Amino acid sequence: MSILLLKSCEAIITSANDPVLWRQDVLCKNGAISAIGPDLSKDAPEGTEVIDATGHFIYPGLVNTHHHFFQCFVRNRAELDWTRYSVIEWLDRIYPIFSRLTEDCFYHSSVVAMAELIKHGCTTAFDHQYCFPRHAGSRIIDRQFEAAELLGMRFHAGRGGNTLPKSEGSTIPDEMLESTDEFIGDCERAIDAFHDPSRFSMRQVAVAPCQPVNCYRETFEQSVSLARDKGVILHSHVGEGESPVVEQVHGMRTVDYCAEIGFAGSDTFYAHAWELTRNELAKLAASGTGVSHCPEPVYLVGAEVTDIPAMDALGVRVGLGVDGAASNDNSNLMHCVHSAYMLQCLVASTRQDGVPVPGQFLHYATEGGASLLGRNDIGALRPGMAADLFAIDTRKLDYIGTRHDPISLLAKVGVGSPTDLTMINGRIVWQNGEFPGLDEGALFAAAEDTLHTILPNTNRG
Repeated sequence: MSILLLKSCEAIITSANDPVLWRQDVLCKNGAISAIGPDLSKDAPEGTEVIDATGHFIYPGLVNTHHHFFQCFVRNRAELDWTRYSVIEWLDRIYPIFSRLTEDCFYHSSVVAMAELIKHGCTTAFDHQYCFPRHAGSRIIDRQFEAAELLGMRFHAGRGGNTLPKSEGSTIPDEMLESTDEFIGDCERAIDAFHDPSRFSMRQVAVAPCQPVNCYRETFEQSVSLARDKGVILHSHVGEGESPVVEQVHGMRTVDYCAEIGFAGSDTFYAHAWELTRNELAKLAASGTGVSHCPEPVYLVGAEVTDIPAMDALGVRVGLGVDGAASNDNSNLMHCVHSAYMLQCLVASTRQDGVPVPGQFLHYATEGGASLLGRNDIGALRPGMAADLFAIDTRKLDYIGTRHDPISLLAKVGVGSPTDLTMINGRIVWQNGEFPGLDEGALFAAAEDTLHTILPNTNRG
C-alpha cells in the first residue's frame, strides 16, 4: 500500500470555488486523496512517506484538453511564422513536414510534450492525434500510451484522422489520408485495446475526427455512432475560421452542421470556437457541448479573442488546452492559464460580459477540463478524488505580495518556473527538477536524434 503525506502545506487549494485551507496536511493512499486536515501525521499509518511542504501552495493537477504532441518536432521555425500567411497557406507549408514523421517520431514527441506538461503542473493530458502518415503505420496511439506510462501521465488519446482528399478541397497531403473505414476501424481497435472507463483510469480514448473541412460527412456520422456505442467522448476542431467553407459546401455554419449530424452534446467538446456567434454559443450551452479554449493560437491568428466571458455567462462548459506547436511553441498549460486571463483583459471594454474573476481561469484548467473529459475523479483535491496535484514553494522573491490569494495567483500573476513537485495518481513524477527514476538527458538525446531523421538540415550547434 502506497501512502504519502504532504505535511504543513502553506496553502491547499482544493478547487477554484472552495475556501483555501491554510497550514494543513494532505494524506494520499493508493492513488487517491485520503484526508485533508491539520496534524494528520499523528494518525498516519506506519511506513507513510512524509514530505515537508512548509511554504508550499498545493493545487489540483491541471487538465490539458487539447494538444497535438507530434508538432513538438516542428517548433521555433521562424520561416513558418503565421503572421506572414493565411491559415491555408501556412498549412500548405507545414503539412508536408508532418507527413514525414515516423512511428518513432510520434513516440518521442509524445515524451517531449508530456514531460513539459508535467513540469508545469499538468497531470491529465488529452492529445488530438490526427496525423497518420502511411509509412508510420497505424500503431501511433499505442506508442503514445507507451510514452504516457513511462512518465506516469494520466492520458486521454483523441484518435483523430482526415478522410477528405486535397483534390476535393481539404488541406491534407495524400500521404496523411485515411478512408472512413480505416479511421473508424482503428478508433474501435484503440478503444477496445486501451479505453478504461473505471474511476482513476490512467488510459482513455476519444473519437476525434480532425475537423469538418478535412473529413467526409460520413466520417463524422460514423464517429458519432461508434462513440455512442462505446460510451466514449467525441472531439474535433470547430469554430477556428472554417465556418464560411462549411457553409459554402453544406449550406450551414459548422455548429449547425455538427448538431444536424449529432456531433454535439454532453459527451462532446470542440477545440477553439473563437469565431462562434453568441447565438451559436447559446446552442452549445443548450446541448451541453463543451469548448477547449486554447489561448496561445489567438496571438497568432490575430482574428479575434475568443469570447470566454460570453461562454461563461451562457453556461458553456469550458476547459483549457495548450494546442500544438503549429500555434504554440511550448507545452506549458500553466502559462495558458495566465495567457487566457490576460487576453480577456485586453478586450474587456469591447465585451458585453465582464471578464471572469482570475480564479475562474484556474477552474477552466482543472474541474472545467475534467468535465470536458467526462470525469468526476480529477480536477479537485478532496477525499476520494485522485491524488493528482502540484506544489509550488512560494518562499521566493517572485511571490512577495502575492501569497494572500493563491486562487488568483496562476491567472493574475503567472508562475514562470517549473513546479517543485508534481504528483499523478499518488506517485511523484517530478520533484526538485528531476523525473524520479528517469534520465532526462537520455530522453533528450533519443528525441533529438529522432528529430534529425526528419529535419536533417537543422543546425545542431
